[in-house]
Amino acid sequence: MQILVLNCGSSSVKFALLDAATEEEQVRGVAENLDASHPPRLRWRDGGGQHSRALEAADHQTALNEICALLRSDREQWHAINAVGHRVVHGGEAFTRSALIDVSVVERIAALSPLAPLHNPLNLLGIHTLREALPALPHVAVFDTAFHQTLPPRAFHYALPQKLYRELGVRRYGFHGSSHAYVAHEAIRRLDLDLAESAVITAHLGNGCSATAVDGGRSVDTSMGLSPLEGLVMGTRSGDVDPGLHELLARRLGLDISGTTDLLNRESGLLGVSGLSNDMRTLWQRAESGDEDAGLAVELFCYRLAKYVSALVVPLGRLDALVFTGGIGENAAGIRERVLALLGHLGMRVDAERNAKHGEGSKGVISDAGPPVALVIASDEELLIARETAAELAQSPAP
Repeated sequence: MQILVLNCGSSSVKFALLDAATEEEQVRGVAENLDASHPPRLRWRDGGGQHSRALEAADHQTALNEICALLRSDREQWHAINAVGHRVVHGGEAFTRSALIDVSVVERIAALSPLAPLHNPLNLLGIHTLREALPALPHVAVFDTAFHQTLPPRAFHYALPQKLYRELGVRRYGFHGSSHAYVAHEAIRRLDLDLAESAVITAHLGNGCSATAVDGGRSVDTSMGLSPLEGLVMGTRSGDVDPGLHELLARRLGLDISGTTDLLNRESGLLGVSGLSNDMRTLWQRAESGDEDAGLAVELFCYRLAKYVSALVVPLGRLDALVFTGGIGENAAGIRERVLALLGHLGMRVDAERNAKHGEGSKGVISDAGPPVALVIASDEELLIARETAAELAQSPAP
């Protein structure tokens, strides 16, 4: 079965065409910089090697159209596609597993959009575009929140009146589930840990960031909450703030709830602190050159992450491994070094040589002998989505 995977993020669209049986990839690529932080480009690899070309505009619809055109250019390959798997960020409590997409599923995803305003609308755009392009095929939604449905009540409840949970579903959901699940199980495999006894913390660091405690292969706590806004400092998202900020901004700036939410989602985080960029590469270079605001943004990012990692040891009781993944986690050696320096109390010490090589040649391990150890593992959300899509179709065959 040939499965096309579509992963619409806040600043990129990743895609892959994979064989579900062999997990061999036919094509894999990404339309990146759709937030206009850099010139937008479409990059991909196939049997002919690596390719790249500029995109005409930094928007998701342009990227989706270009991806469809690219895949259609190989007619035999296009007609060999059997199913499409879509990443969807927020599934609420309505979706505890993947789901075959129909009208009701689309409506429920849309209804959850206010809880993930940077993602669910883009996920729906991808679903609509690919369903129009491939209307005869089954399409499956794979939810970021599903992996975190194993959180215990003490981790997912807020200290609010219970009727808000019972009537409105106000609770902590968690996100980046596909990424956390993939790298946690990959770390367990690489380190030859007993799955049932394993204790792993995963840190997904990109434009969106989250950290998760994984006990015995199951998510037991995570940094994101009701929406992807809670938790770590991110590219344009603030992470944790005092809820009293909303009233202050309403009184002093005249912002309504929507205006404040937009500010926290789109104008804050690394971009807001630095006043410069949401791109860690840019901020690191500027900080090294003496830009104080860029330096503060980097410091806040590392400090907040270290605090959350320390807190996530609590539900685990111990720690076997800390995994860095995502664009920043996999590529920013300096960020990993700073974070590990703040986590010396956990017994991890960075190995400078391994860290500079991003763990290559050492199973991803970038720290001295543990446990616990720190690793760099490239997330493969597309592979996990393909697996989930195949599994869902095996249980609920499309008509």
